[in-house]
Amino acid sequence: MSKIIFFLSLIVLVASCKEEAKETTVVHESLWQSTKDSLPVKIGLDTKAHAILKDWLEYNALDKSFDKMYSSDYIEDFELVIDEIIENQKKLEESEYPEKFNIQQIKGRQKLFKTFVLKTKGDLEYRQNPTESMIQMIKAYNDLRNQFNVVVNNTLPEELLKNEEN
Repeated sequence: MSKIIFFLSLIVLVASCKEEAKETTVVHESLWQSTKDSLPVKIGLDTKAHAILKDWLEYNALDKSFDKMYSSDYIEDFELVIDEIIENQKKLEESEYPEKFNIQQIKGRQKLFKTFVLKTKGDLEYRQNPTESMIQMIKAYNDLRNQFNVVVNNTLPEELLKNEEN
């Protein structure tokens, strides 16, 4: 009789542990969904900036990778998207910039974006909440895109900008 009670309690114990594991998985997925829904939107480009950037293949690859971030349904998909963004960002950094955008302001914004992408990657690897670093990464990307708009719409003469470097 005592053996039956022991095996019965063992079965109840094992069955109760399995149900808890399923619930934590659901909570983890719902946290990712709420994180994904709270992300800031990507800002638009000016038509002049878009005309210059459409021929820059490395930037277009990075932009497409960045758009995939908003459509990733699971955090594992997002980890793969971050890896793709890192690879495309490296290619962009090594590529030849369009003449209009081959300035320190653009390169500085790109380095800042790279920093926050790597911070997000670190949060994902160490299983920390990536929400804050994701928001910082998106803001850095928006700042890069905004800098493209600023450079294209700049009305200052080139001589003033060159004098600033001295």
